[in-house]
Amino acid sequence: MKCAIRVTTLALLLGVPAAWAQENRVITVMHAGSQPSTQGSADHFTGSVQVDSRFQGEAPARIGGAIVTFEPGARTAWHTHPLGQTLIVTAGMGLVQQWGGPIQVIKPGDVVWIPPEVKHWHGATRTTGMTHIAIAEALDGKSVDWMELVADAQYQASQPR
Repeated sequence: MKCAIRVTTLALLLGVPAAWAQENRVITVMHAGSQPSTQGSADHFTGSVQVDSRFQGEAPARIGGAIVTFEPGARTAWHTHPLGQTLIVTAGMGLVQQWGGPIQVIKPGDVVWIPPEVKHWHGATRTTGMTHIAIAEALDGKSVDWMELVADAQYQASQPR
């Protein structure tokens, strides 16, 4: 029974129908490079941002995510997530900031939890790129609410010393 639950959960994360996974008990692998990379939209990002390996669970799962790579100086716009967001830093050095809060430096191995509806941004430092796995759940089909871009003055003031 434990195996079936694990396989079903993995299948849902990867978008395989739960009934099919439960019935067939098959692990699905999405191979690296099997999906095209996309560039982060200028409406939601400043600088060069690459999004890879997007995944979205199939209902009833609500989880989705991607691997996001920020070139030096790149960052998200201010945004919130209705059910929160988890970031797992895998390379480089980055920054995360909550509206009105201090900047926090993030490095490989760090896990960042951003609570629901907390206005924030994250990205690379001015001189070092950063890659993270971003995971968020959708509420009523929506996992993010985008807001204004982080102003250059805000970003420059946030750089680690």
